[in-house]
Amino acid sequence: MLFAPMLSLLGVAVLVNPAVTNQAVCIASGVVLGPIPDELEVTTADGTTFTLSRTQLTHAATIIETGARTPGVGRDGILIALMAALTESTLRQLANASAYPESAGYPNDGDGGDHDSLGLFQMRPQSGWGSVEQLMDPRYQAAAFYGGPDGPNGGSPRGLLDIPGWQQMDKGEAAQSVEVSAFPDRYQNYEPVARAILQALTISSGTGGSGVPGDANIPETTRLVFPLPTGTYVQTSPLGPRTDPITGEPRFHYGNDWAAPDGTPIFALADGIVTYAGMVDGYSGQITVEHTIGGERVATMYIHMWADGIYVHAGDRVIAGQHIGDVGSSGHSTGPHLHFEVHPGGAGAEAVDPVPWLAAHGVEGIDAPTAGGPGCAY
Repeated sequence: MLFAPMLSLLGVAVLVNPAVTNQAVCIASGVVLGPIPDELEVTTADGTTFTLSRTQLTHAATIIETGARTPGVGRDGILIALMAALTESTLRQLANASAYPESAGYPNDGDGGDHDSLGLFQMRPQSGWGSVEQLMDPRYQAAAFYGGPDGPNGGSPRGLLDIPGWQQMDKGEAAQSVEVSAFPDRYQNYEPVARAILQALTISSGTGGSGVPGDANIPETTRLVFPLPTGTYVQTSPLGPRTDPITGEPRFHYGNDWAAPDGTPIFALADGIVTYAGMVDGYSGQITVEHTIGGERVATMYIHMWADGIYVHAGDRVIAGQHIGDVGSSGHSTGPHLHFEVHPGGAGAEAVDPVPWLAAHGVEGIDAPTAGGPGCAY
């Protein structure tokens, strides 16, 4: 069975989302995700050439973006994860109807049928990687592969960050240390492909990971506009640690949620350049805009629009108050709302709480949070 994968962040979503805590963790080595190509021709170390589709590249974007959010991963860790997923599934989110018939009911790119393995990294529920529902989520699989103190498995099974000295290992050896495959020598063959993907899907810059070249002309904005019309929204979830409203597990929330009716206009906070506009991971609409505010590069992100509710494209120049999209409920969302993020320093920098930041910059109309309401899982 073949299901179109549901997509959400970071052309990648050209997205770049920061890591949690007080650590300033930029997208790996100052690179940010850019638009996802329709296809990419790649060649393995043994000389085999093939073409990756947009769907496969979208899954690669999920791996990159998840690694960028995870402290300690860096560019090398992302390369290792891409090598592992290429080897295990050729970047396809695979169901396994023979072992788990219910897996075919989740968005997938076909049936793998390898023992009881599932998904991008061919993880096995029986080995403790997660439930069928969890492993049919590409974001969960990527987070599980990276592991670490904030990983979903608590170090068992071990993710990359749980392996002592992984940074000094050969990248294929590091991938094998996570995957524990019966064919440990396969991963190195895909290192050139992983590097080609990372180059094609990211934008290098000297702006600390802003996603816009350092010489890009982003004029100082003259005004700031609240991103939703007055009287249409209610704040339902602030930035910070919380219980994921979908999984019920502890998770850090990277922005602020404002519930609003489906189709409510979303406005650009300030003048700027759109660096990403589209669906991330196939199922969550996102717009990322870079601005110059108070002499500083600042990125804003607007998430959960439906695909037909995005009205700008990467590279567009926008002005403060421009109608750039409509409120939706795509991706990991419990109802129509705007998930809004502010990244002083650019898209690769750490996110800050939008509410005090907006207040400090003279933006009015911010409601106090309610006891609950529509929100999202990230």
